[in-house]
This record gives sequence, C-alpha cells and structure tokens, in this order.
Amino acid sequence: MMWFLKKRKPRVCVIGLDGVPISLVQDLAIKGYLPNFASLLEQGHLHPLKASLPEISSVSWSDFMTGTNSGHHGIFGFTDFKPGSYEFRFPNFHNLATSTFWDHLGQAKKKVVVLNQPSTYPARRIPGFLISGFVAIELEKAVFPAGILPKLKKINYQIDIDTFACRQDHSLLWSQLASTLEARAKAWELFWPEEWDYFELVITGTDRLHHFLWSAYEDEAHPDHQSFLNYYHQVDKLIGKIVARFRKENEELTGLFLLSDHGFTGIKQEVYLNAWLEKEGLLRFKDSSEKNLTNIHPDSLVFALDPNRLYLHLEGKFPSGQVKAKDKDTLKKTIREKLLNLNFEGQRVIREVFDTQDIYSGPLVEQGPDLIALGERGFDLKGSLKKHMIFGRTDLVGMHTWDDAFFWAASDWGAELKISDLASIITKPLLNHK
Repeated sequence: MMWFLKKRKPRVCVIGLDGVPISLVQDLAIKGYLPNFASLLEQGHLHPLKASLPEISSVSWSDFMTGTNSGHHGIFGFTDFKPGSYEFRFPNFHNLATSTFWDHLGQAKKKVVVLNQPSTYPARRIPGFLISGFVAIELEKAVFPAGILPKLKKINYQIDIDTFACRQDHSLLWSQLASTLEARAKAWELFWPEEWDYFELVITGTDRLHHFLWSAYEDEAHPDHQSFLNYYHQVDKLIGKIVARFRKENEELTGLFLLSDHGFTGIKQEVYLNAWLEKEGLLRFKDSSEKNLTNIHPDSLVFALDPNRLYLHLEGKFPSGQVKAKDKDTLKKTIREKLLNLNFEGQRVIREVFDTQDIYSGPLVEQGPDLIALGERGFDLKGSLKKHMIFGRTDLVGMHTWDDAFFWAASDWGAELKISDLASIITKPLLNHK
C-alpha cells in the first residue's frame, strides 16, 4: 500500500524595514553585525529596488500594498489639496482609491496578518488582522478587528516613538527605539500562532534612527556609533527568530521576502524649492509677509509641496490659477531646465525632474503634481513656504533616497524592480496554489 503525504499549503511571510538602503544591508552583513541577514544573502538574492516618486513612505507603501502607482491609488504625499482649493488635507487609508493585494488574497479565501504597516490608518477591514503603523495616532483606531485591542494593550503595544521628543533627546530615542522594537517582537509572537496564509511585519524604527542619527552610522568616531550597530543587531536577531520559525513550519524559503520602502543617505543641504521658485520669478505672494497658498498671487506659475512635488498654477485646478493647459508642456520644460542647472558650491543639486505624465498612469494622474524633482545624494528637497534662503540645514541628518531600497527573495527577480512590482511577486505562491 502506498502512502501519500499531504503537501503543506504555501505560506508567505514578509518583513519590511522602513528606510533601509541596500548599501547598509550589504555593509553591516559583511562586517558581521547582521549574521542572520548575512545567512539570507547566501541563500537568496538581494535586489536593488526603486521606491516611489516622491520617495516617501506614504506613497511607497501605497505602491507596495496596491501594486500600482499614485495615478491609480491617489496617494501623492502625506498632504494633498481639497479639490479646487488651496486647503490642505491629510490623506489616510480610507482615501486609498484602489484595492490592496490583501483584499485580493481575501477574495481567494486567504487569511492575512499585517502588523505595523505604514499608511493604513485608520484601520479598515481586511481578511484577517491589521495593526496600522505610522501615521497612526490612536491605537483604538489602528486595529482590525476591534477585538484584538485588549490583547495589544496587555502587551503594552506601542505604535511609534515620540518623534518630536526624540529629535531633541537622543537618550530618549534609544530607549523608545528599544521599546517599540520589543513591541513588534511581542506582536509577532502574539499573532504568529493564528491561522494565516500571509504574514507581514514592518519595522519603522530604522527610518527614525536614520533621520536623527545617520551620521552615527557613517562616522565610526561618532559617540552613538556603537549604539547604532547594537540596534541593528537587535533588528537582525528578530529577523533571525522569524526566519527560523518560518523555516521550521515550511518546506522552503520561497515564501519569505524582505524589503524596504526607500533608501537613505546623509544630508549635505536642505533645498527649499519655493524659495528658489520665488528667486526665479515663478512664484509670488500678494503679501510677502504672509507666505501661504491662500495668499498666492494669481500671476504665480508654479509652487512646491513637500517634499519635491511641483504643481503648475493651473486655471481650473486652483482658484486663482492662470496657467492655461496649452502652456503646460512649455512651462514644464522651462522649469526642468532651470532646476537641472541649480548648483551649490559647484555641486549639481538636482539629479532629475520627472514629468508625472511619464511616471504615473491611471485615472487620477491629473489630481497630482505636474513634476517631481529628485535631488542628488545629500540634497534634501523641501516644500516649505516659509524659507527665504534656497539652502539651509536643520537638526535632521538623514534623507530618503530613491533607487537604493532593497528586496530580498529566494529567487532572482531581475535588476530593474520597482516597489509596485512586488505585490504580484509576493502573492504569486498563494494565488497560484489550488
């Protein structure tokens, strides 16, 4: 008599590391600070990954979870305009205009667990469990279903560090990075035993650390250099535990994936695009002492919104806009040429200026910016309206980068990956299984 062993159903586990560049992974793995990650590098493929444009978490994670771009999902940044006005709004998970791949998995009768996913606040129904990550405010509104809230309170779950306080107090930063990482580990232990087909955990402390103390990574003499390495070692230990558990319960690592949503580098200068636009005569205010968009002069041709979004002051799109549709292409070409000539102490500042008609697709393209400027490494573009100088510095030392995020997989998926490509790759083992 022949016995047939029932093959285990495929499962997928995703670990997200917010703001971690591929260069840092390679460097710290080679130097022995990330032994578990180093082991993965020997067993699979580390791919360079392009983030969204703009290269910020709200857009990049939305690209990831939908497998589309801003022209489809409608998230263009952390802030946006109310239609036909200069009034700001703050898009949230309910404003996402298309379905997520978790929704698609649910339609295929798959169950998911998603922990600390940025840009999913307030939490909404998914086919399983969701804990929203940054920019979640209240834990009560950051969970689905609501019944998991008491369990999270019992383990003293924390959504994020206090970024304002930690920006001023680095000893507090280290303490809160440790406690939030511990919260992620406890949440993983709490939800791993649940019935699931797809499991995801995102660590966001890496991004916070890089903004405030990237210099502690680059400078071995920095007083916080060892603390930086120690934090990454703790992250690696958690990765090792998750991978070991996944390997124990699954036949192979083909369902395991690790990724970041953008890269990072140090800041040389912040670049205030609206100050530059004023200097070039492309932006004016009715009252120069009151610089806000409700005070924008009708003659203004363009303005910038954080971090690097350029909006033509279009007739019909903005209340006092006078730029006509027939003049759009010429104006965009002029702005691009001028920006590409911007320099700081002989250094080129702008790497590229993208026309959103070329980089976005979908029914919502016209709602977004007209151009996206991409700074050279070290030049952090900003959309502040309050700055008078084009260049300056704050106490932030790290900035996002576009084309050096990473994606680890057991298989080789090629060299030209975008974060929006990952949804189909990650869900393939589940959706192809009958």
